[in-house]
Amino acid sequence: MQLAQSMKATIIPPLRVSHDLRKQAEAVLDQGETLSTFVLDALSRSIAHRKARQSFTARALASAARAKKTGKYVSAGKVMEQLARNLATAKQHARKGR
Repeated sequence: MQLAQSMKATIIPPLRVSHDLRKQAEAVLDQGETLSTFVLDALSRSIAHRKARQSFTARALASAARAKKTGKYVSAGKVMEQLARNLATAKQHARKGR
């Protein structure tokens, strides 16, 4: 991951870790990858994951509020049935793609 040339860079505060954690990180580096790029990638992925989790939570809360307001709920059984159908369809498409 590289910074765009027009983007101004800043420094993340130094991070103190155990010797063991550093060795574990170094052991999984890809060829040519530095510890700095590994940490930058991990930070970027963690930010994306947290944004997705926050978005999911916001949608769930909004859905719950709508259900409470309208009184229209979907039973857990119906949800599980639909998820099972979605999974079966995805598996079928995956088999066709092989």
